[in-house]
Amino acid sequence: MAAAARVFTRTALRSTPAASAFKTTATRNACFVLPKQTFQSNRRGYASNATPKAGGSGLVWAAGLAAAGGAGYYFYANSGDATSVVRDNSKVTSGPFTPKKDDYQQVYNEIAKLLEEKDDYDDGSYGPVIVRLAWHCSGTYDAQTGTGGSNGATMRFAPEGDHGANAGLKAARDFLEPVKTKHPWITYSDLWTLAGVCAIQEMQGPPIPWRPGRQDADEAMCTPDGRLPDGAKEQSHLRAIFGRMGFDDREIVALSGAHALGRCHTDRSGFDGPWSFSPTVMSNDYYRLLLGEKWSYRKWNGPKQFQNVSSKTLMMLPTDMALIKDSSFKKHVERYAKDDQVFFSEFRDVIVKLLELGVPFQSKEEDRMIFKPTA
Repeated sequence: MAAAARVFTRTALRSTPAASAFKTTATRNACFVLPKQTFQSNRRGYASNATPKAGGSGLVWAAGLAAAGGAGYYFYANSGDATSVVRDNSKVTSGPFTPKKDDYQQVYNEIAKLLEEKDDYDDGSYGPVIVRLAWHCSGTYDAQTGTGGSNGATMRFAPEGDHGANAGLKAARDFLEPVKTKHPWITYSDLWTLAGVCAIQEMQGPPIPWRPGRQDADEAMCTPDGRLPDGAKEQSHLRAIFGRMGFDDREIVALSGAHALGRCHTDRSGFDGPWSFSPTVMSNDYYRLLLGEKWSYRKWNGPKQFQNVSSKTLMMLPTDMALIKDSSFKKHVERYAKDDQVFFSEFRDVIVKLLELGVPFQSKEEDRMIFKPTA
């Protein structure tokens, strides 16, 4: 039901004329009176002092073989240097386990299944907060020192998990623990980034090429606070944060399009509200709304943020408004607002770059995989 509703929502978005898409609350509400699962969102910050759960033993997994049936997923056990693998409840091999694309597709499918089944989060979906997790674990990269990035999954530990920008991400990490338990051979680093790819695709986003090869690290490799964007600041801050990672103005604007998903929370970032009317559907609405709506300061006791004049139900951060104040940024906002396929194409390339920053891959770029979505 959730997947079908998201497809319907995206179709409705595409069929709404750009000139009148954002005139009134009534117009938008009439377009999007859909099941709860359609309006899913992202908790924008995340806290974390959780420690990772240990992978299970092969003997424990063996007990679940009957339940696995013909599902085709793998139970394995490390015993010294050897790994035993049971595939499809029929074939047993011994030796080092080298996962193939089918193995990663099984992990993808498991994540997609949980996204469909677990609708007890914002707007009925964990999808946006999973994207946030993948973004934040990757966005700590520093090109000058070669530290940070998705390699290591050090958000599992304090102090990194407790950084203000990560407030609330424990919900995303906990959501993925059953997948890690079921597929203990995958590193947290690969799991979190693959989950981000899955969430984007399952929310009607573009296919995202992905490759494994990240290794987990311990708390000694945690990155310092302050490497992630601060929504209260403006264009100079954006260029400093993203420039540290090696992104240019066009790429900054493309990555910002992920704000079509999810919402802010006062108990996390301090900000409040969603960026778009359909916060669980990946689209170019973020750009269309930036340009098509009139925005004013919200009068409230919280931090400085903007709200749309027409309905007062949407919000933008100072960093969002910076994209239309700065001419170098704005030209890309305009390009993406006009053509969602242009946005999808450039977002795909830049999210791949983000997820791979600082990873010492043994594979080549042409070894990247594209997973079949279930939605």
